[in-house]
Amino acid sequence: MRHANRAAGFDVELIEDGNFYIPQQSVVGFVDAMARAVGDTNLGLLLVPNMNVAAYGTFGRFVTEADNLEQAIVRSIAALHYHSTYDGLSVTTTADELRLGYTFALAGSEGYGAVACAAAGELLSLFKAYLPNYWRPLRVELDIPVPCHTSPFEDVFKCPVIFNAPAVAIVAERHWLMAAPRRPSRSIVTLHDVARDRPGGAPRSLLDIAVAQIRARLLTGDVSIDDVARSLDTSIRTLQRELQHAGTDFRSLTTSVRTQRATEMLRDGSVSITHISEDLGYSSPAGFSRAFRKATGFGPREFRAKERG
Repeated sequence: MRHANRAAGFDVELIEDGNFYIPQQSVVGFVDAMARAVGDTNLGLLLVPNMNVAAYGTFGRFVTEADNLEQAIVRSIAALHYHSTYDGLSVTTTADELRLGYTFALAGSEGYGAVACAAAGELLSLFKAYLPNYWRPLRVELDIPVPCHTSPFEDVFKCPVIFNAPAVAIVAERHWLMAAPRRPSRSIVTLHDVARDRPGGAPRSLLDIAVAQIRARLLTGDVSIDDVARSLDTSIRTLQRELQHAGTDFRSLTTSVRTQRATEMLRDGSVSITHISEDLGYSSPAGFSRAFRKATGFGPREFRAKERG
């Protein structure tokens, strides 16, 4: 797990924060590193039974507490941009079939096969929140190449599995759309509740995503333009150019994020200035004080006293 965290560039403790943003490249890197670490090319299949959309915070509750499966799917499509930036969710129907499909921005990248299987498990969990225990999909579709052995996939999904599909998808009988949830709703969750958890949705501009990555890496104690560019699946030169177009550069952006994080920690009177300095990667409290004064016009102690009034 530690090796996979380092490969992906985030601290496992951070993902407990509902507002922590993880680039898709980091997710794919994390799962790929886990598969390599355990030596199992079918790691994604092992994840399938444990995937549960209901565990996705307010987004999960909003989706799984709808009045029926059709409404849950509509809610998923409406709220997806709060959960994921460039992915797509779609539903198509025929006279007899319902197809719920999910497309990834990084489909086909190295390590994606395990992610595709896990995603199918997430979609399955949505159906299972509404359908009886005996229900099985008509088929599962995966946008990955045909593996050497297909039987493990059919054993896990308990239905036929199609490969080289245009997207990850679960196909079921259309009549299940009106199925009510297996568990009664515990509370009323609205799309506005989801929006409040992630104001404006997941970051969409490269600048916002870079800020999210810098903040995450600050919390792990290591920030470099090389690692941030890699996590965004872009080159250092492209990242520098995009930041320049946004009117900033990597050093200035990192200083801004550090300063914001420092002010948050200084407002918490329980955190010592020495601890803040170490946490933000400064070589000494004096170095932190100089940088903070240059950015804000106040020394850390002055700022803390001012905030206390």
